[in-house]
Amino acid sequence: MTSRSILLPLTLLVGGMSHAAEVPPAMADYISGDLSSWVNAPRIVAAVQDQNRRHAHFDTAKVTELDNAWRGQVGAADAPLIDSVLQNDLSDFLREQVSLGQGRITEVFVMDSHGLNVAASGVTSDYWQGDEPKFQKTFNKGAGAIFIDEIALDESTQTYQGQVSFSITDPASGDVIGAVTVGLDASAFY
Repeated sequence: MTSRSILLPLTLLVGGMSHAAEVPPAMADYISGDLSSWVNAPRIVAAVQDQNRRHAHFDTAKVTELDNAWRGQVGAADAPLIDSVLQNDLSDFLREQVSLGQGRITEVFVMDSHGLNVAASGVTSDYWQGDEPKFQKTFNKGAGAIFIDEIALDESTQTYQGQVSFSITDPASGDVIGAVTVGLDASAFY
């Protein structure tokens, strides 16, 4: 997409991040500044804690069943599972963050301890993110984990984006309780 000579490895900018991609300095600044200021907001933590309580008994079969239901509802007029994620207060907050991003943010979604969507700014292609690096390289890595994935064409947003994911941490216990992924429009940072 762009010359690698203008990119800086993110690990040089913010220690402890896991990354698959090098990012432009403007994107690194946006991640460490703007995004880091709200991705562990109390309303996000509270929504994840609530869903974790409600989903505590879920096993692999239930997660697969829900993921298949979500995929079957994408594009359908009757989509109760998708609606339950998109039509909640936290999703409204996420859409507000997309708007405040002034074209830099393409999507945002929050995941529980299983990797299931809690809230989203728009429809994701699947409900379960737990099998993907965005979840595995944040949730499984501990408090403060950040993962930047390679810039690629995103199926759900149809834009070239880099996804940055953060672990969500319970401030009382310090335990990781979920993850949040923010899609960034790559063209906004070059």
